[in-house]
Amino acid sequence: MSATPLGAEIAALVRETGPIGIDRYMALCLGHPVHGYYRTRDPLGARGDFTTAPEISQMFGELIGIWIASVWGLMGAPGPLRLVELGPGRGTLMADALRALRAVAPNARIDLHLVETSAVLRVAQGAALAGAGPTWHAEPDAVPPGPAIWIANEFFDCLPVRQFVRTPRGWCERVVGLAGDALAFGLAPEPTAAITAEAPDGAVMTLPAPALDLMRALARRLRDRGGALLAIDYGHVRPGFGDTLQAVAGHRFVGPLEAPGEADLTAHVDFSALGRAACAEGVTLHGPVDQRAFLNALGLSERSQRLKTRATPDRAAAIDAAAQRLTDPAPRGMGSLFKAMGLGAPDLPPLPGFPNA
Repeated sequence: MSATPLGAEIAALVRETGPIGIDRYMALCLGHPVHGYYRTRDPLGARGDFTTAPEISQMFGELIGIWIASVWGLMGAPGPLRLVELGPGRGTLMADALRALRAVAPNARIDLHLVETSAVLRVAQGAALAGAGPTWHAEPDAVPPGPAIWIANEFFDCLPVRQFVRTPRGWCERVVGLAGDALAFGLAPEPTAAITAEAPDGAVMTLPAPALDLMRALARRLRDRGGALLAIDYGHVRPGFGDTLQAVAGHRFVGPLEAPGEADLTAHVDFSALGRAACAEGVTLHGPVDQRAFLNALGLSERSQRLKTRATPDRAAAIDAAAQRLTDPAPRGMGSLFKAMGLGAPDLPPLPGFPNA
């Protein structure tokens, strides 16, 4: 039997209608109105299931605030500064960013918008950003028109994906079905004729259709209305095959079918595909670059030294450890695994933090 209430509900759905695609499975696991992962809990921090960069150190959000201030200047400092965050977590990143932003641009009038579906996280965001007067939206297209700066930290990895597996018959969609009473992966019986890519049998292709659709929409808005977008996430910059679907619970990896609704379910972001989709809409692409390079270009070392000036030895050691963790160049380290990508309206010069800036 399925181990969670949502697992039991999905199993009943499969019995009634047949296997479902990975995209529908992810959407149910993360966004089910009653049992969805992001609808029922605060997943962040030591008591949650995973830790994001803003939770590791205030320096991360502060550098994003400096980036926002610089981009706002490149835009001609329009008033008010419309600032939008997609999936703001607890509001930690934005609280740190606003503190730095106000220090370097004290006269900026900030019109803050948060795109968030979780009622639990909206409460945390409201507490963290009480003085900023945020407006919440369930969808990005609900943000009022006009030039804006968009921040998306660990947002695109949560959007549903479809997966296809190369077989002797062709590319068959990966689905979630049943093996007895347990959820199990399987393949659709007929291949998908629209996919013709060459690959060895067993290769897995991931198609992030919702992420691509959203990126196209955001790019059109930047092209027509002005502004910039910064996306930071874990993923890859070259096209390729592989299964990156993963689930995390209690700060450890679990099987993607092990605890539906009670584990975070993500897939690595295909920055190459997102960049192509954005460029096709007429915006300027910056990066992607490793998070290590991006944060160092924004002055992480200088910021950490400044914080250590009046710190105790223990606090100084913690600051150094946080900076090292954010920029760890190991293959699975945050500095290497995470990437930063910028999009700018056609009239904007190069964005800060990227090699061409």
